[in-house]
Amino acid sequence: MTHPYMTHPYRPLHAPQLQPQWHRHSHSVAEYAPSDRLASHVAAYWAVDFQPVPGNHGHRAIPDGCVDIILDLRAASSRRAAYVVGLKTHAEVMRFAEARSVFGIRLYAESARTLLRTPLSEFAANHVFIEEVWGPEALEWSDRMIAAASVADRIEIAERQLERMLTVASAPATPLMHQSMQYIYDCKGNLSVSDLANKVSFSERHLRRAFERELGLSPKEMMGIVRFQSVLEALSRRDYPSLADLALQYGYYDQSHFGHTFARYYGLPLKQLTQSG
Repeated sequence: MTHPYMTHPYRPLHAPQLQPQWHRHSHSVAEYAPSDRLASHVAAYWAVDFQPVPGNHGHRAIPDGCVDIILDLRAASSRRAAYVVGLKTHAEVMRFAEARSVFGIRLYAESARTLLRTPLSEFAANHVFIEEVWGPEALEWSDRMIAAASVADRIEIAERQLERMLTVASAPATPLMHQSMQYIYDCKGNLSVSDLANKVSFSERHLRRAFERELGLSPKEMMGIVRFQSVLEALSRRDYPSLADLALQYGYYDQSHFGHTFARYYGLPLKQLTQSG
């Protein structure tokens, strides 16, 4: 089940929530809200069990403006079980030949540096094992997470670790990132780089450099991802009179621009999603 999120303005959606009929036989998916203490850092805890049944559509991962700590519960060793996945900028479909059980911790971009001890740009190119981030204690943490008897126990272990990381944090997120992302969330990604620069009282050049250094992507890309996710929310609620009106509402130049951008982020044509429900 999915629990309500009350303490953060942004909650991304993912393919199994948007196309449940495609994942009914191959996926068991659940999301869980964090405690109030961690709600400004953790977007969700999530669990996916995947079965490689004939005709399955694979696991579609789409950009959400968040970073994930992922734990492979079937990994052969704890050393390779947990890793960090950086910010995505395009859709990816993963097809597994064997059953998979995965637990994830989805972190907000503006807060993740505090927990991961380094700018998110360091995770842009490759998966980084959690041992490289948290040191030797990460192996013990991975063992306890894998051995946990239930999702509730796993979340409790995860929260204790995250709270401990906050108490010893030496690389807090920059105020500029927090302020910028708050404006992006408030505007649902529908603003220009110059508008954002004016709001945070920095030059566009400084803003772009800060985003590239901290997040590994441009402010325009991040705004595009949040805007895309805002469109997904409207689509999931069926809260739009027409696709043309939806494109106009979220500031796309025209339906062609809207469709091209959507296909890049989701990996499928927009009409395939709107007609699949």
